[in-house]
Amino acid sequence: MSEIRFSGFGGQGIIRCGLITGKALSLFDNKHATLTQSFGPEARGSACSSQLVVSEDRVLYPYITTPEILISMSQEAYDKYEPELPDDGILIIDKDLVKTRPSRGKIKLFSVPSTRFAEELGNRIIANLVMLGFFTAVTQIVSPEAMKKALPGLVPGRFLELNKQAFDKGYDYGREILKEEKKPKTKKGTSKK
Repeated sequence: MSEIRFSGFGGQGIIRCGLITGKALSLFDNKHATLTQSFGPEARGSACSSQLVVSEDRVLYPYITTPEILISMSQEAYDKYEPELPDDGILIIDKDLVKTRPSRGKIKLFSVPSTRFAEELGNRIIANLVMLGFFTAVTQIVSPEAMKKALPGLVPGRFLELNKQAFDKGYDYGREILKEEKKPKTKKGTSKK
């Protein structure tokens, strides 16, 4: 079982991240998932989150207790939710929007310039899809095929292709990060050829 929290500020599509991932897992990857969500009374601009519990078996308790994976797309969300991440958790951030504290325990940090990539693709509103692609690549909890199949109905039809491009951009970036991590390092810290 995995517990995942997507977090950011209202208007970034954080709830949609949870919906897409839950739909992908439940309908296309043969897993079980439950979604809960929370946001401040101001909604747009305040910290919000969507939480997913993912399991091979039926989910008996729908709420997360200790999220093993935290995705933070804003500083306020990182500040609010990072303390709940266990010392061996996975932290995924938008590297241009979140400044992290010194790491604790064995937290594995991954960062992606999701908002910058979205702007390069023509619309910063798709930063959440860049982040979903990156999350899919680095965690391997859900397949990229399932995530793309889950998009229709959860993103506006006229922007479906742009959303797929954003997902692919994040996914490819995540795959490159993983490839770099696997390369053996020499004493000077450069990769062996």
